[in-house]
Amino acid sequence: MTFFVHLDEATALPRYLQIVRQVRLAVAAVSLRAGDQLPAVRELAARLRVNPGTVVKAYDELESTGVIERRQGSGTFVAPGKTGFGARETRRWIEKAVRGVVADARRLGLSDAEVREILNETLKGR
Repeated sequence: MTFFVHLDEATALPRYLQIVRQVRLAVAAVSLRAGDQLPAVRELAARLRVNPGTVVKAYDELESTGVIERRQGSGTFVAPGKTGFGARETRRWIEKAVRGVVADARRLGLSDAEVREILNETLKGR
C-alpha cells in the first residue's frame, strides 16, 4: 500500500509529530490496516526531505504506543488489532488538533470570531 505523509511547514507542530499524527489518523480512518507496510525510514526521510532521525523518532513513538511494529529484516507494519481509535481517544486527538489550529490562528493574528467563522464554514462544507 502506498501511504503519503505531507509536512506542513506553517504549523508549530514538530515534523516527527506530524508524521505520528498522520499515521495514527490513517489507521483510525482505516486508510492503513493491520499488516500494511509503512515506508522504510530512509525512503520516507528522502521523500519528506527530513533527517532520517526525524522518521526514526516518529516510528519509535508509534511503536511505543502499539500502532506499528518493526519486523527485523522485513520492515515496519501497522500492528495487528489497530483498526482505529475508540471514541474517547478520537475526541482527545481532535481536541488536541483544534487547540493547535486555534493557537496557530492566534499567532497569525486572527480573532476568535474569525476562527469561529472559519470553523463554521468548514463544518458546513464550504
